[in-house]
Amino acid sequence: MSVSTSSPRSSVVADALRRDSVGTRSLMSFVFSAAAPLTVVAGVMTVTYGTTGVRALPLVFGLVGGVLLLFVPGYLAMARRLPNAGAFYAYISFGIGRVPAVGAAWLALASYFCVQMAAYGAIGAAVSPLLVAWWGWSPPWWAVAWACWAVVGVLGVRRIEISGRVLALLGAAEVAIVLIFDAANLLPASHPVRPVELAASFDPAGLASAGVGAALVMAVLAFSGVEQAAVFVEEARARTVARATYLAVIAIAVIYAFSAWTMTIPLGPAATIPAAGRLGPDLVFGNAATQLGGGWATAGQVLFATSLLAAMVAFHNTGARYAFALGRERVLPAWMGKTSRRSGSPKYGSLIQTVVAFFVIAAYALAGLDPLTSLFYLAGAAGGFGILVLLAATSAAVVAYFARAEPTHQPSVRVRLIAPSLAAVALTVMVALALHNFAAVLGVPETSPLRWLIPAGLAGLAASGCGWALILRTTRPGVYRAIGRGVHSNTPFTPATDRY
Repeated sequence: MSVSTSSPRSSVVADALRRDSVGTRSLMSFVFSAAAPLTVVAGVMTVTYGTTGVRALPLVFGLVGGVLLLFVPGYLAMARRLPNAGAFYAYISFGIGRVPAVGAAWLALASYFCVQMAAYGAIGAAVSPLLVAWWGWSPPWWAVAWACWAVVGVLGVRRIEISGRVLALLGAAEVAIVLIFDAANLLPASHPVRPVELAASFDPAGLASAGVGAALVMAVLAFSGVEQAAVFVEEARARTVARATYLAVIAIAVIYAFSAWTMTIPLGPAATIPAAGRLGPDLVFGNAATQLGGGWATAGQVLFATSLLAAMVAFHNTGARYAFALGRERVLPAWMGKTSRRSGSPKYGSLIQTVVAFFVIAAYALAGLDPLTSLFYLAGAAGGFGILVLLAATSAAVVAYFARAEPTHQPSVRVRLIAPSLAAVALTVMVALALHNFAAVLGVPETSPLRWLIPAGLAGLAASGCGWALILRTTRPGVYRAIGRGVHSNTPFTPATDRY
C-alpha cells in the first residue's frame, strides 16, 4: 500500500477501503435505502401509473426482478474475482475493455448523482405538508433540501457503520409501513362494493401497451440499489455481498409487485391510473388515512421524507466509492483516491459530491424551476436510464470475461454463460424500448427536445469518458494499464478466490 504524507492529519492515499467493516445487515440497509421502498411505492409507482397508463405494472416489476435474478449470478462471480469499489466500471474493463470501462465510469457517476439529486428535488414537497400541518410553516423546497444536504454531507465522511445503522433503522421502518399499507388495501373495507381484481395487473397482454418502455425504466430505477452490495465489496465481510444481493433483489421484487397490485384495489385498476396522475403520493396516503386513520397516513408521510433522505445517503456513498476507485487508479486526480485516516471513508469522493450538490440546488432555486417536474422527474429518469444501460453492458462483460478466462475454477455454465446472456438480451431490449418511449419516461410531449437531449447527453458523457481513456493510453500508459485493477493497480494481477 502506498501512503501519501501530504496530509498526515486527515487522509491517506489508500489502495483499499477499510476491510471487514460492513456486515450483511448494513449491506442490506444500503441496498434497501437505495431502492427506497416507500419512495418507490408512493412516488415512483404513482407517477408511473399516471404517466404511462400501464395497468400491468405489477407484472413489469416482477419481470424486471426476474431479469435481475438472471443478471446477479454472473455479476457476483465477477465481484468474487475482481473486488473493486468501481463495480460496473471494473467488470466492463476486464470483460469488454479499458476504453468502454472509463465511459461506463463517467456514466455511472452521472447516473448515481442524478438519482441522488432527484431525491433532493422531491424532499421539499414531501416535508412541506408535514410542517404546515404541525406548525403552519411552509419553507421553500430548497431550504429543506439544504438541510438534508448537510446531513448527507456529514454522514458521507463518517465511518460507514454509522450510515449503515441509520439506514437500517429507516429501511426497516419503511418496509414495515409499506406492508401495513398493502395489507390495509386488501381489507374488505377498502373495496366494499367490488371484488378484488387480479387479472388486469398480471395480464401479459398489458406489456404491449405503448408506455411499457417508460414503465420498464421506472421499474429499473426502483431496483437501482442492486449494485450497492458489490460497490462495498472491498469493505464487506466474507460472503455478505452474495447473501445481501440475492435477498435484496428477491425481497424488492416481491414487495414492489405486491404493492403495485394492492394499490389498485381500493379504486380498481382502471380508476387508479387517472387518480395516480392527479394525486401522486397523496393517493397512497389518502388510502391509508381512509383505511387506518390519519395517524398512520402522517407516519407514512414522515417515512416518505426519511426514505428520500436514506436514498440520498445511499447514492452519495456509492458515488463517493466510484470516485475513490477512479482516483486510486489515477483515472481521476489522485487526491480523489484519498481516504479519511479517522473514518476510512472515501473523503474527497464524498466532499466533491457535497459541493456539486450545493450548487445544483442553488441553481434550481435561483432559476425558480419546479423541483418536482424539473429535478425529481427528469434527473430520476435520466439516472434510471443510465443504470439500465450499465446493467446491459455489464451482463455482456460477464460473458466476454469468462469466455477468455482460464478454465481453472470457472463458475458453472449457467453462471458464466446462460444467465448473463439472457440478462444481456433482455436488458438490451429494455434499453431499446426505453429509447423508443423516452418522452413517456420523462413525462413530456413527443415533440419536446428533452426526449433526445437527455439520452444524447448521457451518450456524450460516456463518449467523453472513452475519449479520456484513449488520451491516457497515449500519454500515461501506466495509468491506462491499471484501469479497473483496483488494489492491484501497482502489482501483478491474479483474480481473487471466492471470498464474497
